[in-house]
Formats: sequence, C-alpha cells, structure tokens
Amino acid sequence: MPKTMTTLEMLQRLVAFDTTSRNSNLDMIAFMQDWLAGFGIDSVRVDFGPEKANLVAVIGPRVEGGLVISGHTDVVPVDGQEWTSDPFALRLEARQGRAYGRGTCDMKGYLASALALVPQLAEMDLKRPVILAFSCDEEVGCTGVRPMISWLKENVPPVEAVFVGEPTSMNVVTAHKGIEVMRTEVRGHPAHSSCTHLGVNAIMAAGEIIAEINRIAADERDRADPDSGFVPPYTTVNIGLVSGGTAKNIIPQDCAIDWETRLMPDAEFGVIVQKVRRFARQKLEPEMKKVAPQAGITTEVVNAVPGLAHEEDSPAARLAMRFAGANGCLRVSYGTEAGLFQRAGMAAVICGPGSIEQAHRPDEYVDIAQLDACDAYLRKLAAFAAA
Repeated sequence: MPKTMTTLEMLQRLVAFDTTSRNSNLDMIAFMQDWLAGFGIDSVRVDFGPEKANLVAVIGPRVEGGLVISGHTDVVPVDGQEWTSDPFALRLEARQGRAYGRGTCDMKGYLASALALVPQLAEMDLKRPVILAFSCDEEVGCTGVRPMISWLKENVPPVEAVFVGEPTSMNVVTAHKGIEVMRTEVRGHPAHSSCTHLGVNAIMAAGEIIAEINRIAADERDRADPDSGFVPPYTTVNIGLVSGGTAKNIIPQDCAIDWETRLMPDAEFGVIVQKVRRFARQKLEPEMKKVAPQAGITTEVVNAVPGLAHEEDSPAARLAMRFAGANGCLRVSYGTEAGLFQRAGMAAVICGPGSIEQAHRPDEYVDIAQLDACDAYLRKLAAFAAA
C-alpha cells in the first residue's frame, strides 16, 4: 500500500467497495485498518453482527478533549437506477470538476479526506487525540453507530466535539429533525367479496388510518414555525408503503402501512403514534370486532433517531465554524447520527463535502472543489489538536 494518497485516490479505493447496507462492509474496514497500521496507528473494530463492523482509531494521546471525525461506511442501493457508468468505479469529469460514483457525496468523500490526512496526523505532536469513528448501517436507521457510541463512552476520555461529515456543501449545520419509523398492521376477516357483511376489509380500514394520518399531517403544517430555520418548518408525516390483499374478489384479511415522521427537534417522540393508536382503538376497532373479535389494528415503532438540538455556542459549533470559515450555521430536515452523539452527552455538529441533493441519486457525484474545502477544514482541525 502506498505511503500517501490524495483524497481522490483514497476516494477511488473506497468507492470500489460495494458497501450497500444489505452487504458486508468488512472488506472496507480491513482496508482502513491496514492503511492506519501502515502509520503505526492501532484501530478497534466494534462489531455489529457477523458481517458488519464499526471502526475506531484514536490518534494521539488518550486525554480529554478529543476531536471525533465521524462518518458512515454504508451506501444506499443502486437497484433500478440508471447510471451512465459503473457506480462502484470512480469516474472523474475534469471539465465539470466532479467525481462520480455511489457514495462520493454520501459520504465516502468525507471518509477519504479523513483517511488521506492520516500520514500527517501520524507525524504531528498532537496535544489532544483525533479520533476516527466510522460506522455501519446508518442508511437503514442509524443502527450500527449505537454500539460504537457506547464503546467510545466506555473506552475513550470525554471528547470535546464530534464532527459528522454528512453532505452539507461544507456549511455548518447545528440542528436536524428526528425520525420515527412506524408500521401499522390491520388484521381483518376474509370472506367472499359478495358477502361484505361477513368480512372485515383490512384495506378499507387501512384507508381510514391513512386518512387520519393525513389529517395529523395537516395539523402539523398548521403549527409551522417560520422562524425555525427548517424547510419545511414543521413536523412532516409520510406514508411510504402500503401492502395487502390477495385478489379483487376476496375481502382482504391483512394490510400493512409503513410510515414515518420527521420531527422538529423539540417535538416529543410517540405523540403522533399515540394519536393513530387512539383513533384505531376508538373509531375503527369496535365495529371491526363486532364482525370478527380477532380483528384489530396495531402500530409499532420500528426505529427512532433523535434530532440534533441547536446549540450554537457548543464547542462543536464554535470549532466547526472556525475550521470552515463560516459566520453562521444552518438547520436541515434530514436525519444523521449527530443526534445520537448529542444524546450521549457529546457536542456534535454536521459539516461535510457535497450537496444532499446529489445523495441517493443515479450518477451521484461530489464536486472536487468540495473535497478540497474538506481537506482544508480537516487540516485546520488537526492543527487545533496539535496546538
């Protein structure tokens, strides 16, 4: 392995690993460990099941005040997308100043910048540690990072700040919405479609639930806070998947609704879920059970990711604005792992190369100028750790 790599050279290596969330990320983790070991830097795998792992490397002294460079190793699928080149082979377009490939923006560009900095970090007389914390399974609900955060709390002295490198066009982001993911399952009673009085139509009951969710969404829009800095400036509700039924002439026994909320940071988790449960219990289930006592409706929370609460005076925000040369900060509606770090008592901020508008799309790309800006940002972080 070469002793140095540019950020683009490192990005080329990282994009070549197909770390779609359904796949293992262990080959990429092994590559990172070998890269770090080449500079005498030990790293620790925090396993997350047999085929997934997080990676932590503490560079410098094990003292308080560390700076965490955090990002996720997984990417979203390319299935069904029309790419003009191999998504897992970096394609450079010099005239456009872009690097194309799955994960270039979200968020292997940030990881590449951090790893390309390792040779310099290894030679610096750091006064506080720079901690690389690379997670798995962010794209499927920020699940992998949770044991890694626990490991950091147990094995590393208290840190000063966590810098999450999700794509923000190198703007400093100090707040994002929370995420709550639900599944509502309707259990009806089958019968011939000519005998509707003998059956309980699960899809039609699900339609009532969907209408109630729409009413709740409208109520949230009516409570918009235009001064919040969010776009849109309210809690949003989305139904992403509905499935049920067997044939058009059978009263459907089952129907499932997969839906989510994107909560304003000050919103309480579980409130909207309870509204849906209460509506089902009071308005729908009594009539359903008159026909079939076993009929009913359940709504379960599948996953929840806390929002990042705005803390403009936190050490993470102050340092990120200093490193990025920013005079202010933004808020975003998408979720990240930063809220989980904050919940664990670590000041966190988001700042990384690339635009969120390019993430998850075919022909995903990152502007090379954004990578250059990230390189400069992380070099300032390293210099601060050595001061």
